[in-house]
Amino acid sequence: MSYAHPEAIVNTQWVHEHQNDPKVRIVEVDYDPIANYQLGHIPGAILFDWRRDLNHPLQRDILSKEQLETLFSRSGITDETKIVLYGDFNNWFAAYAFWDLQYYGVKNVVLMNGGRKKWIDEDRPLSKEIPQYSHTKFHAQAPDDNLRVYLRQALDLYNKPNVKLVDVRSPKEFTGEVLAPPEYPTEHAQRGGHIPSAVNIPWSQAVKEDGTFKPYEDIKKLYESQGVTADKDVVAYCRIGERSSFTWFVLKYLLGYPKVRNYDGSWTEWGNLVRNPIEKPIQAQAVTLPA
Repeated sequence: MSYAHPEAIVNTQWVHEHQNDPKVRIVEVDYDPIANYQLGHIPGAILFDWRRDLNHPLQRDILSKEQLETLFSRSGITDETKIVLYGDFNNWFAAYAFWDLQYYGVKNVVLMNGGRKKWIDEDRPLSKEIPQYSHTKFHAQAPDDNLRVYLRQALDLYNKPNVKLVDVRSPKEFTGEVLAPPEYPTEHAQRGGHIPSAVNIPWSQAVKEDGTFKPYEDIKKLYESQGVTADKDVVAYCRIGERSSFTWFVLKYLLGYPKVRNYDGSWTEWGNLVRNPIEKPIQAQAVTLPA
């Protein structure tokens, strides 16, 4: 069976054939743009820096409607432009950008299946040239809060029987053995563990070794085996919201679940608040005191 919304992804060959199409804007979104985009990117691709371009400059929040309009204007994007997103870590932050754009009603956007890794593995061309495009005018829509969960909602939802919380972090983050992966030392919380009732399905279990998505039936079995079914109100979360955006995309666009939301405050919000409920295995709570 094909994905519920196969139109939401394109393959590397399609991108190769359309890299010079004026109606297509290819966008790279990396965790580390200096180590990736500047060393080589798909010819014609522009960069969205997730820290600078996709986040509010002051508050902890995603970019504002006005920021998005400015970003698109300087990128030469119009309402008719088809936006192709790709990036490192098998599209972590490309999926985060996809979710941001959907939040503001940008519909003509797709993910390149396999991301940066797939493009490079196929020995496709890379460029160091920074493209420049003529400025345009773009008008985003009002935010769609049906795609997002905030803290107060999360506190209300986590213990309801019709709600399924999906923690997409690594198993050691889920159990509280680590507060954050060692490569992200500034993105941890004061306490480890997970939101009570959440199930742990790491985001990476939905992709193959080459970074592309697994077949529909494999993904369906993965989530249904832990009770994450289409009749549930599904909320995905991770550490800062990027990995959960990836799982949100998988559930909404590949499986076609009707009600999937991203709790982008995620564990760096939940695990930092005083008296917030936390669950963790007993063995993970053991503390060895010095002799």
